[in-house]
Amino acid sequence: MDLAHSTTLLAEVQQVSDYRKKKGQSFEWWYLLALVMAAVVSGQKTITAINSWIYEHSAELIAALQPTKRRIPSYATIRRLVINIDITALEQRIAAHDQALDQDDATVGCLTGADGTVWRGQAVDGKAVRGASAHGSTVHLVSVVRHESGYVLQQCRVTDKSNEITAVPELLKGHDLTGTVTTMDALLTQRSIAQQILQQGGQYLMIVKENQPTLYAAIELLFQEPLLLRGDTDLLRFREEGKAHGRHETRLLESSIALNDYVDWPGVGQVLRRTYHSIDMATGAVSQEVTYGITSLSRTQALPQHMAWFWRHHWTIENPVHYVRDETMGEDRGQIHSGNAAQALAALRNAILTRLRYHGWTNIAAALRHYGSSPQRALQFIGVSAT
Repeated sequence: MDLAHSTTLLAEVQQVSDYRKKKGQSFEWWYLLALVMAAVVSGQKTITAINSWIYEHSAELIAALQPTKRRIPSYATIRRLVINIDITALEQRIAAHDQALDQDDATVGCLTGADGTVWRGQAVDGKAVRGASAHGSTVHLVSVVRHESGYVLQQCRVTDKSNEITAVPELLKGHDLTGTVTTMDALLTQRSIAQQILQQGGQYLMIVKENQPTLYAAIELLFQEPLLLRGDTDLLRFREEGKAHGRHETRLLESSIALNDYVDWPGVGQVLRRTYHSIDMATGAVSQEVTYGITSLSRTQALPQHMAWFWRHHWTIENPVHYVRDETMGEDRGQIHSGNAAQALAALRNAILTRLRYHGWTNIAAALRHYGSSPQRALQFIGVSAT
């Protein structure tokens, strides 16, 4: 089934209920949504830019969309839409769209484990929308992102970073996690989250730092005192070396099962130590970072090379998603902070990024220029038939 044609962004988003009263419905709901989404996929970063793009291409947009009223909505109308749209419903429809594409592209983000089981990795992390947060209440968004592909599977808003701990269970709730490995940073390394993932059929990889002092101390001591290991076969290692960004980098991933019967943690299968060592080839400066982790994957399911893959791909959420939204799509520089506007635009960017990657785009800046050069292309991308 080719979901690129059967599942369109416009078809999903127009299912969000129109917040306007009957008396104020000068334009069709789908028409307003189509204009905003076409402008965003054309690279427009702010409400002002969206409005300007719509006016510059007004004749072509009206001819293609054939609205009942043959005119373009005002800036105030566009602004009210992104401020007042039902954000919960919008996130739900975009999640449905993105998850459908993810299921259709089911080979992306996969790794075959030690026992032949195929696992799909997904990362959980949060980001602040700094421009909007500078003017009022913090806009902090938590997302679930597919490893490798960067497909954003779901997103919600929390009041601050610490509230990610309560938001993540709601993001994962109700999902069958069978065959998935969920990766997360130290803030989310919580017993309750580990237990929930296991109960929903999934596996986890969690970074361990001092916010879990007993667990951290046990893992640190184990790797610092080799006599605590269970014989010569307990400690397994996987080393990677390469050059990137002007540095020679070495990553060493070590795993042990010596703490499986000792630490009080749901479903522990292995504990891990990752040592990152880099040399700046221009200056000779040396840096090293040691990080610890815990996973529910057993030694028979995943060896150190498999855990290194999941650990490395956790950062999919940071680089192809958060960084692209901030730098290429201008999210952090956006200043609109009223109502649901910042989150609504972030949600639309997630959907557009996911769909662009589904269609094979790797250079998102080039993709936005491609669709920005033709309103017809932009409309077809979101699901409007060619005229």
